[in-house]
Amino acid sequence: MVTDIPTYSLNDATTLPAIGFGTYPLRGEEGIEAITSALEVGYRLLDTAVNYENEVEVGEAIRRSGLPRDQIQVTSKIPGRHHAFDDAVSSVHGSLERLGLEQLDLALIHWPNPGRGQYVDAWRALVHLREQGVVRSIGVSNFTSDHLRHVINDSGITPAVNQIELHPRFPQPAMRRLHEQLGIRTESWSPLGKRDAPYDEDPVAGAARELGVTPGQVILRWQVQLGAIPIPKSSSPTRQRENLDIFGFSLSFEQMAAITALGQPDGRLFAGDPETHEEL
Repeated sequence: MVTDIPTYSLNDATTLPAIGFGTYPLRGEEGIEAITSALEVGYRLLDTAVNYENEVEVGEAIRRSGLPRDQIQVTSKIPGRHHAFDDAVSSVHGSLERLGLEQLDLALIHWPNPGRGQYVDAWRALVHLREQGVVRSIGVSNFTSDHLRHVINDSGITPAVNQIELHPRFPQPAMRRLHEQLGIRTESWSPLGKRDAPYDEDPVAGAARELGVTPGQVILRWQVQLGAIPIPKSSSPTRQRENLDIFGFSLSFEQMAAITALGQPDGRLFAGDPETHEEL
């Protein structure tokens, strides 16, 4: 089991592990077994969402693991159809019921869905839920600079986290700089790049050969050295352990720069521009 996982302090005085485990689309008994395995190999941050339709499985995996609740941090996300204030409050309570938990460690707005124009209401609901102790930390996902400023200006509360698409093909330097300025921790979904993962590209493959690690480990180490929290997903215990074992080596400045240079303006994995994408 990998145990030496660093943590980051968030702007609300809580902490998160430097890497998490993504649970989409793990469902059913196989999903429970995969999530339980992730906990057994050492993951302590689980990432789910209402729209993943697997909160029941995540909760069952937590119970099967036998780990104390305070050793596991759980994230879930409010879907676009629940952005109205009362709906957002009910959504989080529904997540807790399905998970079988009394508190969420991190609650996020999944997408801003600007066409609906209610994400500020959803943020007010999260602020309320944090004040009530229903959630420990609150944040957002897929928010642009404008979306962030709208919720901050409205509430005076800065999200602790913004979970965004971030991988070598789409390194998001402007958003990372903004997060640093605002004191927001970046989380990375699809941190390896899925089908477009540059495992065979010279900056990644060369670093892997030089360091005696896998290309996937190189990319996840790149994420950590950027200061982002990657959320990889794998149902294989071997791959889970490999993805977690990234804290015993470092990339040089030159290696980091070469991997970042793989970025492309159109590097998104799908047409998921938060300015236009609607996910209910």
